[in-house]
Amino acid sequence: MRRFETKENAHGREDFRSYLICRAPEDLPDAHRWKNLKAIGIAIINTVRDGKQCIGIRYYILSRYVSGHRFAEAVRSHWGIENNLHWQLDVTFSEDQSRLRKGHTDMNFSILRRTALSLLKNESTAKVGIKNKRLNAAWDETYLAKVLFGK
Repeated sequence: MRRFETKENAHGREDFRSYLICRAPEDLPDAHRWKNLKAIGIAIINTVRDGKQCIGIRYYILSRYVSGHRFAEAVRSHWGIENNLHWQLDVTFSEDQSRLRKGHTDMNFSILRRTALSLLKNESTAKVGIKNKRLNAAWDETYLAKVLFGK
């Protein structure tokens, strides 16, 4: 087993993170379900904020048996990408303010927002931020066509 640990004090909290990685056992039931399964990883996050402790555990399947440090970097970068996406959706589309709840409306609009964000990020002629690209697309049909069709 490989292990890596970190301790951080930031944002008004204390975080203790343990990353454990071990080779996948040869006799693991249903191992054939995961092509190229080589290792199993566990990330244990112990956060203390205002004297209250919260522990989170996440499990990962890996196609490579890497060092504990490398596994920790992969986990942190994955969640950094997720957090950045959520932040971008909230800033650009005020997603956290959305009150869509009926039926599948919330999921459908979430897909539309992610698609729109991807299209706006791919449009490279305007040298402005994503929020301003969205405004430009609303005001200018020619620019909207560039965003939608790349023309």
